[in-house]
Amino acid sequence: MSKSFKGLSVLMIAAMLVIAGCGNNNAANNAGSGNAAAGNSTDSEAIAKIKERGKLQVGVKYDTRLFGLKDPASGNVEGFDIDISKAIAKHILGDENAIELKEVTSKTRIPMLNNGEIDMVVATMTITEERKKEVDFSDVYFQAGQSLLVKKGSPITGIEDVTKDTKILGSKGATSIKNIKDKVPGVTVLEFDNYQDAFSALKAGQGDALTTDDAILYGMASQDPGYEVVGEPFTDEPYGIAVQKGNTDVVNAVNDTLAELKANGEYDAIYTKWIGKAPAK
Repeated sequence: MSKSFKGLSVLMIAAMLVIAGCGNNNAANNAGSGNAAAGNSTDSEAIAKIKERGKLQVGVKYDTRLFGLKDPASGNVEGFDIDISKAIAKHILGDENAIELKEVTSKTRIPMLNNGEIDMVVATMTITEERKKEVDFSDVYFQAGQSLLVKKGSPITGIEDVTKDTKILGSKGATSIKNIKDKVPGVTVLEFDNYQDAFSALKAGQGDALTTDDAILYGMASQDPGYEVVGEPFTDEPYGIAVQKGNTDVVNAVNDTLAELKANGEYDAIYTKWIGKAPAK
């Protein structure tokens, strides 16, 4: 065997060993990447599914003035929650109109979310420890407090006037039902499917007061000057945006959106547009 041929053989063997080594390293790296991807599969799939669909599906209320109210004439749903939802759609998909709104109530919003009918709930939903067992929440996006709506001239001027003989109206599935029962043990509460039905019942004389978050009650009072919100808020009601448990990337996208809106002044503009004043700092 010539020296040149022998040298060439040695070089070929060395090259093969290098290639084999690289292949093993790549395989190891790919395996590691695969494991990492598998660990984050739920998160990545949630955003990927939204982007593949091309629309963000959001559960909102259709009966809550100032936050989510459907105009029967135009069919449009408008309110604070709707504008926040559009901002999230813009953040994730680059287009605020890449959104599909689906009606939820206090009773149906968590089941619809966990059934996969919607990607998130933006519907005056108070963050509670009990709800955290079923869903994940964003940062607080609106601070409210529970109060009472009564007919003007009512002897009820605040929570201190509510007794077990008072008939209270509310919405099924809302935290306000539990809160009022805790505040006034033995009080009678009539529950309705939504706030508009509860307000209609109040106007029909079926109860003495309607209770829920003050922000929602102010919206009702604006519909009829014969009714007013009375007393100081008697609970702390921080609203959060709910997503399915484990969808951390969706929560992060929502929180990033909220941070951007507050940093660039858009949040204050949306708040003032619907609530009529700037948010407390």
